[in-house]
Amino acid sequence: MTGQVITVAQQKGGSGKTTMAVNLGLGFHQMGKSVAFVDLDPQGSLGRWFMTRADTAPDKIENMEFATSSAWGISYEVRKLSDSYDIVIVDTPPKADSDLRPALRVADLVVVPVAVSHVDLWATEGVLDLAQRENRDTLLVMNRTRAGTRLGAEVAQAAEQMQARIAKSGLANRVVYAESLGLGLGAAEMPRGPARDELSSLTAEVAEVLANG
Repeated sequence: MTGQVITVAQQKGGSGKTTMAVNLGLGFHQMGKSVAFVDLDPQGSLGRWFMTRADTAPDKIENMEFATSSAWGISYEVRKLSDSYDIVIVDTPPKADSDLRPALRVADLVVVPVAVSHVDLWATEGVLDLAQRENRDTLLVMNRTRAGTRLGAEVAQAAEQMQARIAKSGLANRVVYAESLGLGLGAAEMPRGPARDELSSLTAEVAEVLANG
């Protein structure tokens, strides 16, 4: 068995990488896939989320695994985990090229969350350039969107001009994403709301991209 690897990358901090990593992983888990999470970010937010989940609801980590890694060790860690898990999700630090490139190199798909600001979009150019150098497929996902705002429309239009693949599905600016992480959960595991449909749609779209290359 060889699992597929999704690296979540964005060179600007605060773009929602960990939120995206957690919720994508849980989306695949709900599809019946086994999932491993790998945290490259020294801040360790993904690890704290996983340990909170393990402590408060140990039954919810069945067919899941968690590991930390350094940039130089990511190839070995991912190779090991992909032998046992269907999906490996890699959360990366908002750092220099030398730290990010090894995580891009191991990816079947690089998911790039873009918060709705021009600054986030500018930072995205660097990630896309690095991924292109490593010959890796990318998918931009609009994050923390606000329906009907001029800024959102401007950023979406500018993103299209980057000639990058942009997900049809995005995540809106909802409190539930932050609340659920603090509980060791995903937004789709909270009381039913629109976030559940957003995540289902996004996971299905990412799965389709992985399947079709």
